Amino acid sequence: MKRRRILGYGASAAGASALVACTEQQGGGAVSGDLPRVSWKMATSWPQSLDTIFGGAQTVCDRVSALTDGRFTIEAYAAGEIVPGLQVLDAVQEGTVECGHSASYYYVGKNEALAFGTTVPFGLNAQQQNAWFYHGGGLEAMHKLYSDFGVIGFPAGNTGVQMGGWFKNNIQTLSDLNGLKMRIPGLGGKVMAELGVNVQVLPGGEIFLALDRGAIDAAEFVGPYDDEKLGLQNAAQYYYYPGWWEPGATLDVTVNLASWNSLPAEYQEVFKTASYESNINMLAKYDALNGAALKTLVEGGTELVPYSEEILTAASEATTALLEESASSNTAFKEVYESWKTFRDDIRGWNKVNELGFSQFANK
Repeated sequence: MKRRRILGYGASAAGASALVACTEQQGGGAVSGDLPRVSWKMATSWPQSLDTIFGGAQTVCDRVSALTDGRFTIEAYAAGEIVPGLQVLDAVQEGTVECGHSASYYYVGKNEALAFGTTVPFGLNAQQQNAWFYHGGGLEAMHKLYSDFGVIGFPAGNTGVQMGGWFKNNIQTLSDLNGLKMRIPGLGGKVMAELGVNVQVLPGGEIFLALDRGAIDAAEFVGPYDDEKLGLQNAAQYYYYPGWWEPGATLDVTVNLASWNSLPAEYQEVFKTASYESNINMLAKYDALNGAALKTLVEGGTELVPYSEEILTAASEATTALLEESASSNTAFKEVYESWKTFRDDIRGWNKVNELGFSQFANK
């Protein structure tokens, strides 16, 4: 994909939204009625009970249908209905389903560079992540990575800065982490492994039972709203922050490349616009809901605990070493990492002036 097409992605989505508003006033969808009827299936990594994260997948489906006057429909399936939650990319790659909603960092076993499509420890927050995707070459980088697996992907949700997980015991030192069994995916899991943690990767729907029954000692998922829905507060007492491994986790929708290429251009534009809407809407929804959910958890007996400086410092150092090591041994990782790192340093320089300057005063 040419860079100019990616840089114009936001404008394309805005233009498509304007077209939608115009055509809907006239009683129709955003596309002409002579286009074919298309019906797809979307596998997801989420249980339906999570209206935020599964809702991101549903938003794509609903908007695609609405913008095409029902001529292009997609049905979203919860984790396990078609394939297990951690096999969504495989299902899309193999053509078992046309598309899927998941997190690219679940598949770092295929290529560690896929982590950048979701988040990396001590990386970009949600606003910075979107800036990288839409105007910093990130979408182009992910398209190149995904092309190796015969798929194309688009951001379709972001959780914002996540929480640091639920622990059955109070954790304050590095020695407290040694041998701990914890559910944590992606590069965050690799960093925790460097700190002595026995890392487990489980889909969202399986976390509560594993934590409640003692199969794991700790688990992270997203944040207060989703975690409360999963009942994690009933399985562990201590709730840590911040989620340094997921400062702005993007969920994406991947599409089998052959299926994508078979779509009319109008449907492709609608799909991209629907994904864009889902990406923005999910973050707004989490920000609106998490504060009240956190208050409820604390009032119910959850102990809110910050990670110690010792753990944060060790995790940050381990992250840098891990990223540099991966860049030295994986050409694809190095290509994404070097560009991403330059973007990260530049935007942090700006955000230290505007965002941090404001927040330090406003949040006193």
